[in-house]
Order: sequence, then structure tokens, then C-alpha cells
Amino acid sequence: MISFVSAFAFFLLLHSIPAIPVIRSSIITHIGRPTYFIGYSAASIVALVWLFSAALALDYVPLWDLRPWHAAITFILAPLGSFLVIAGLLSANPLSVTIRSSEKVGAVVGITRHPVLWGFAIWAFGHIVANGDLRSLLLFGGFALFSLGSIAITEKRARRRLGGRWKTVSKDTSIVPLAAFFSGRRPACDLSMLFAALIAVALGAWLLFGGGHALLFGADPIAVFG
Repeated sequence: MISFVSAFAFFLLLHSIPAIPVIRSSIITHIGRPTYFIGYSAASIVALVWLFSAALALDYVPLWDLRPWHAAITFILAPLGSFLVIAGLLSANPLSVTIRSSEKVGAVVGITRHPVLWGFAIWAFGHIVANGDLRSLLLFGGFALFSLGSIAITEKRARRRLGGRWKTVSKDTSIVPLAAFFSGRRPACDLSMLFAALIAVALGAWLLFGGGHALLFGADPIAVFG
């Protein structure tokens, strides 16, 4: 448990401290943007490997009996969450988390102005349902809480950074997914969303049918229907 707590603390610090604009700008100024993103990506991979390894080392404590419909929920939520994360990262979005620096907004922002954070939470929740044990609840529940808790902070920073432009840029968007559509906004799509959909489908196919999930995590999600 000590290793798991330490790994999660490292993960939280890694994704919290560099997110502070002053700190991130200072680091980028000193080492350059390419070096920063390469180093940050490498550190994130290390953090995730450590965290998943520590979680798998915990004792298996079942919380509820698993049924095939639990896995079916994951097959819906995990790809949806993955798509939102990928689309959010690839799309221009000054309102939230993205790897793009443009001040424009991509079509995915019409779904929610925080697609990466919602996507990560949806992906994590799907894995809680399908696993049904304590270590999965701690791991994926921690991911979901961190993502959802980051929305308010990200929202506040975007409002402060954009100032008077906030109302114009955030028009026809919403925090809650799809709320803008129910308010009359027309659905839209762009190249970033299409590319994200292709990546999500390819990634999902490899994980489920190409043995990727079993290779990475030692479990075959399709086996539950066998």
C-alpha cells in the first residue's frame, strides 16, 4: 500500500505542479518547448507504469460479483472516454487541457469545453464497473476524482487568462457534456475529431482483439464473454 500511495502522490504532483502557468512557462523558457513536452511525456509514462505496477501488487479484494453486463458498460465508456481524451488533446482549445497553442476552439469543445478531463473520468469509471475490486476502485476512482476535481481549477484559470474574451470563446460550450446541444447548439465535426476517432478505434481494436490489453495489463477483456 505504501508503494501505491507513493506512486499516486507522484502522479498527482506530476500533473498538478507543471499545470501551474507560472511554473510551466518558467520551465519551458529554460529548457524549450520540445524538450519540456518530451521530458513531461517520459515522466508521465514512468509514473503510470509505477502506479499500475503498485496497484497490481495490492491484494485482490472483491467488492461485487461480476456479470457480463459490467464488461459491456466498459466497452462503451472506455472507447468514448479515449475518444474525448484524444480529440481534446489534438483540438485547439484555450478553455482547457490541450497540446495545441491556438486561441481558436475545435469542434469537440461543443461536446464539452473540458473533453480531456471528462474523457479520462469516463474511461476510469468504466474500468471501476468492470473490475469490481478494491484496488481498481482506488486506482480508477482516484483517476476519476482527480480529473473531475481539476475541472473547476481549469475553468477558473481559463476565465482569468482569457479575461473579456471568455464569453466569446466559451459561447455554445458547456462544462457538462452535451448540455450545449440540448440548449440548441448544432453538432459539429472537424478533422481533429475525425483523426481522434480513427486513433480511438485503432487503439481499441488492438487492445481488445490484438492482445494489447493482455500484453500490457495481463487481462483479456474479451474472455469474460467466452
